[in-house]
Amino acid sequence: MEEAKALFQKLKIYSLLDLALVVPTSYNDTTLSQTLEVGKVCTVEAKVIESSVYNGKLRVTFQLTRFGRRLSSTFFRTTPYHYKLFEPGSSHVIQGRIDEYRGYLQMPQPRSVNKVGTVTPKYKTVLKESEIRTLIEAYITEKNLFDEGLDSKEVAALLRIHFPNSLDDIYEEGAFKAEFVQVLKFVEAYNHLKKLRGKRIDFRAMEALNGSIDAFVTHLPFTLTAEQQQVIAQIRSDLGNAKRAARRMVVGDVGSGKTMVILAAAMTALPHRSILMAPTSLLALQLYEEAQKHLPKTVKIALVMQGHDTGDYREADFIIGTHALLYKEDLPKAPLVMVDEQHRFGTKQRQMLEALMDTDEDVRPHYIQFSATPIPRTQAMMESELIDVSLITTTPFEREVATKVIGRPDFPALLEHIQDEIAQKHQVLIVYPLVEESTEIPYQSLEESRGFWEERFENVYVTHGKDKGKEEVLLSFRQHGNILLATTVVEVGISLPRLTLIVIVGAERLGLATLHQLRGRVGRNGLQSWCYLFSNKPQNERLQKFCETTNGFDIAKLDLKFRDSGDIIDGTIQSGQKFKWLDMAEDEKVVAHAKNRLEAVKLEK
Repeated sequence: MEEAKALFQKLKIYSLLDLALVVPTSYNDTTLSQTLEVGKVCTVEAKVIESSVYNGKLRVTFQLTRFGRRLSSTFFRTTPYHYKLFEPGSSHVIQGRIDEYRGYLQMPQPRSVNKVGTVTPKYKTVLKESEIRTLIEAYITEKNLFDEGLDSKEVAALLRIHFPNSLDDIYEEGAFKAEFVQVLKFVEAYNHLKKLRGKRIDFRAMEALNGSIDAFVTHLPFTLTAEQQQVIAQIRSDLGNAKRAARRMVVGDVGSGKTMVILAAAMTALPHRSILMAPTSLLALQLYEEAQKHLPKTVKIALVMQGHDTGDYREADFIIGTHALLYKEDLPKAPLVMVDEQHRFGTKQRQMLEALMDTDEDVRPHYIQFSATPIPRTQAMMESELIDVSLITTTPFEREVATKVIGRPDFPALLEHIQDEIAQKHQVLIVYPLVEESTEIPYQSLEESRGFWEERFENVYVTHGKDKGKEEVLLSFRQHGNILLATTVVEVGISLPRLTLIVIVGAERLGLATLHQLRGRVGRNGLQSWCYLFSNKPQNERLQKFCETTNGFDIAKLDLKFRDSGDIIDGTIQSGQKFKWLDMAEDEKVVAHAKNRLEAVKLEK
């Protein structure tokens, strides 16, 4: 047992199904061949007719007893064993690749087979072949696989993969047959979900929160979408439970109305306090403005930013702030903590905020995180084993954004369009791939281009990621600007109601998720808008597909499909696949099936 434990650690596997998924990379099949196929490995009965030594190499002529043909073999690496073994008159079963030269059959360096009619799996691991085989034989049993919650079809398929009777059963043209691949996909998804479920830790809540949201909802100048209402209901159900502190992630597409969900959660917390942390001052300010506008006047709201507070956060019902919140030593306890654009904070910052609320080690505040970066539904299903997940896939109103790939010949027409939009008091955003000139990127940089725009247009604003005053620039542009030149700094959250045209320079260099976030900056108020993808390679399938798709969740799926595309270098897509068999872009049904099975197994227990 101890020895097996050490081998499992060496393999870096932690569950029985991890071991079952270490599948053979090939098989050694010693079944006698029914035909002689040139270029293929064959196993044949052969009798030695003659043998000789030429230039230090052993040459043997065989008679193939079942086929009535001769075959010659040359042994390049010989030992005394070979001379003794292949004496004239001796009979063998030999295995090797058959070649043909001038009508004569040849088999270079064949091996003599002792056990005929066996199919032996070959594994490529850090262990010796004998060690991995011992583990497989000891643990991959019918009983163990059934105990993991697999059904008879899956158990039979895994046993046939590891202990095959015939290669024809499982292989087709050198790869596993489709039905075996399906089983491996399912087992991979099921195993992963099972492990995630084991990692989830739940705590008691500081309070059960049941405040009414009627005063907020009835005074909204619009009706919440069905999805917004559904997510609010899920959150209210979470917050009303004192036995289990909420752990929920709300993922909403660009413009899906996550702010209203945040405000409904803050209302539910009343008469208790809630805190919301946003990644930038601009986002915190926007959320504060929305809260002031839509929450009942009786709700006390405070804004906490570095060097600038609005309202008294010690007395407030709803505190909105940036990471400046983490450094307020007298920040009052709140039984509801929310984080907007959670992926833009480090794990440490999120933990610090929760730690500020801790009363004792068994009790936690309810915690809701929001993200505007849609994820594939398969990923949402996976993550919901660790944290509850809500998706908002629809938007409160139809956004009219025409998306088009353009190249250098289209530039004069683009200039005219920009002039038209500015004449209508609309705003334009031009996103550059980098701040300063680079010999490695075939596009102009922000600094190289700004002179061109500043000469031709008034009120041109410039900002980028390293610009310490970028939030002030964006605020000023929102009021007074015509054209904003930026890098992808404007990607998340900023609301620019008059923005109707965006040009993304070198669009093929960005992941589709980033392009979608950038496109989400225009058409926020229902104005007809345009997103131009400027590229030196306009005939780009990935960009063309993006132009046809407006739903962020479908785009996240497309992003996965194109993840190996050589032109993605911005790191928005995680390169490399976590799964060997499962395709996160295509196998949504497989993951759903694995999730349902896990639920069924849990109920049985």
